[in-house]
Amino acid sequence: MKLLRYGPKGQEKPGCLDADGRVRDLSDHVTDIAGETLLPETIARLKALDIDSLPIVDGTPQDGLRLGSCVGQTGKFVCIGLNYADHAAESGLDVPPEPVIFNKWTSAIVGPNDDVLIPRGSKKTDWEVELGIVIGKGGSYIDEANALDHVAGFCVINDVSEREYQIERAGTWDKGKGCDTFGPTGPWLVTPDEVGDFDALGLWLEVDGVRYQNGSTSTMVYKVPHLIAYCSQFMSLQPGDVISTGTPPGVGMGLTPPKYLSGGETLRLGIDKLGVQTQRVKHA
Repeated sequence: MKLLRYGPKGQEKPGCLDADGRVRDLSDHVTDIAGETLLPETIARLKALDIDSLPIVDGTPQDGLRLGSCVGQTGKFVCIGLNYADHAAESGLDVPPEPVIFNKWTSAIVGPNDDVLIPRGSKKTDWEVELGIVIGKGGSYIDEANALDHVAGFCVINDVSEREYQIERAGTWDKGKGCDTFGPTGPWLVTPDEVGDFDALGLWLEVDGVRYQNGSTSTMVYKVPHLIAYCSQFMSLQPGDVISTGTPPGVGMGLTPPKYLSGGETLRLGIDKLGVQTQRVKHA
C-alpha cells in the first residue's frame, strides 16, 4: 500500500495511491498518516479496505495536487552518516566502526515537491538521496531479529546538507543538516510488502538533468534491521519516527571540483518502488 498526505501546507489530509495513480481519500478511516495510524493493526485495517470504493481526490499527485510529507507529526528525524563505503571514501573519511547518528530537526520536513531553500549566507548547500524508514510499532532495545516488525514503511528522503555548517563550524553535524526545508520526505510511504527486497533498491539523484548519484541500497554498510536495533539502544523509537539511512556517492562535496547549489536548480531524485521527488532550489 502507498500511503500519502495531500493538500495545502499545514492542512494535509490522509490518502493512498490507487493502481491507476490516483489519490483516494482516507479521511473517513483515519485522521492522518501519523501516530496510531502507523501501528501494524491499523495498517492491516487500511489494507483490507476496497481502495476502488474510496473517494477520488481531484488532481494529479505531484502535478497540481500537492503532496506533503508522507508521514505527519514526526517526533524524531534520525539520520545515519557515512553508511555507504564509497560515500565515506569520497568524503575523505573511514567507514565508521559503528553507525554514526545525527539529527535533522522536524522543522526541516517538507513535501517531496516543495522548494528547497538555501540558508542565508550559505555557500555549500548539497544534496543526498536516501532511503527512509518510517517506524510503526515503537520500542526500546529492539532485537535485530525482530526489527522489521517495527517498520510501517519506506520512503524517499533528500538529506539536504550545508557542508560549511556541518563540518567547518564548531559543534555537531546537526547545524548543517536541520535547516528549514532540508528534509523533503515522500511522495508516499510504501508498506514493506510492496517494497520487497529493500536491500537491492536503486537510488539516484539529478541536478538540472545531470545524474550525480546512482547507487543501490545493496552497498549500505549497516543494514535496515541493524540500524533500527542500534538506534533503539539510545532512544525509544515511536510511531512516525523516521530513520534516514545514508547516501551513496555523488554528492556535491565529493566532486572535483566540489559543486554546490547556488539557487535556480531543479533537483530530481528517486528510489525504485518508492517514487520520485522534484524540488526547485531557491534562496531563503
